[in-house]
Amino acid sequence: MLAFGGLYYALPETLTIGPGWLLPVFVSVLALIAQALHAMRHTRWNDVIAYLNLAVVTVALASALSRLILRLPSHKDKPVELLLAAGALWISNILVFASWYWRLDGGGPNSRDSRGVHLDGAFLFPQMSMPPDLRKQTGEDRWTPGFVDYLFLAFNTSTAFSPTDVPVLSRWAKAMMMVQSLISLATVVLLAARAVNIL
Repeated sequence: MLAFGGLYYALPETLTIGPGWLLPVFVSVLALIAQALHAMRHTRWNDVIAYLNLAVVTVALASALSRLILRLPSHKDKPVELLLAAGALWISNILVFASWYWRLDGGGPNSRDSRGVHLDGAFLFPQMSMPPDLRKQTGEDRWTPGFVDYLFLAFNTSTAFSPTDVPVLSRWAKAMMMVQSLISLATVVLLAARAVNIL
């Protein structure tokens, strides 16, 4: 959330909702509240605040990307500014969707932590398909995915437009990955089009 806030702050104010500092401050406050609730083991409220935070950054991402697309035909933005904004939005897309995958898969991080092992979910990580004796032998018998696992999945979805070593099992995850790929593709294609003066 803090990384997204920093990237959002770096965007030109023509692409942000309100002043550029407003969203990073709001996201930071919600993240601190969620962290405090997690430390106090109020997992239900931690989940509520985390979903609210994710919803806010998702709306901010969609708004900034829409504004960028609408501004492209006017050629009002400097090329360097346009490139930096598109790069920040592309990275933000990865962070936002990685956070959604992490938050939704297998009931979310609180549910996964309480179970102590991750055997089913929306994504089939390689560790989940290992035979039980091999999992125990390799020390993966208590494995659960962390944020980096979902970040890797989101990065591959934005670069290769598909997962690499993690098959997608649920319909909601497939739909979200399609949206993420479309956002990534739109950002890259529109930038390329602008770069060669097609628009």
